[in-house]
Amino acid sequence: MTVSFDLSRLFAALGFPDGATVNQRIPKKMLIETGMPTAADKRAITDGIDDIQWLAALKPVTVGIPAYQDEARDYLEIAVLSLNLRPDAKASRIAELVHRAIPYPTFLMAYSPSGVSISLAHKRWAQNEAGKTVLDGEVLEANLHSPGRSDLVQQFVEALALDNQPRLSLHALYQGWMDTVIALQAAFVTGVFAASVSREHAAERHQAVLESKRLQTELGRLRSLASKERQVAKQVEMNLEIKRTQGELGVILGKL
Repeated sequence: MTVSFDLSRLFAALGFPDGATVNQRIPKKMLIETGMPTAADKRAITDGIDDIQWLAALKPVTVGIPAYQDEARDYLEIAVLSLNLRPDAKASRIAELVHRAIPYPTFLMAYSPSGVSISLAHKRWAQNEAGKTVLDGEVLEANLHSPGRSDLVQQFVEALALDNQPRLSLHALYQGWMDTVIALQAAFVTGVFAASVSREHAAERHQAVLESKRLQTELGRLRSLASKERQVAKQVEMNLEIKRTQGELGVILGKL
């Protein structure tokens, strides 16, 4: 089965009420003026983005989900944006810059020649500058271009729908989306898409995904070295190290 997503199809699958729709173009100049860290970042925005659209504003009045406030953040609104990227765009860096520039937590969809991706990042109040928001943790990304396992992508997109996400607060909704991205990352490793049963379970799976990538890289390095080794004693030593790393990887995969 082949499943492909463009931005309009993905947006429709999210199932937002019509009242949340904005459909307003955002000038690239606006992003740049919010304080790009370096000249290279300004060029990344200017040269890498074709078009930015503000698709929807998710507020209590538009989606019927309460706002969220604590000492670290106010989630009064979630912005839903789309990017059309040029072929040579630095996609991950641009996504991070957009998340930094927009003062609200943002559901960011990006289209490039390699396919559609989604990114999310929590925001919090800056400690040293009143009224300014900064990223709170890493930017989570999901690439929907997976020719070999399009069924996983289909299940992921269905899970993203507003009706399938937590409705306790806008923060809970946003965290639900992040946990769904983590579930897709785990699915690309295990071959099975399954939602996390709790926030703690999602956090454990996220760490397991990162650790599995590290161990896979380490296995590749060890196998490459072992294939070039000519001393028998060294080969035995390296094969034992490979088996130990494989054992660690097996334990980690069990957490996914």
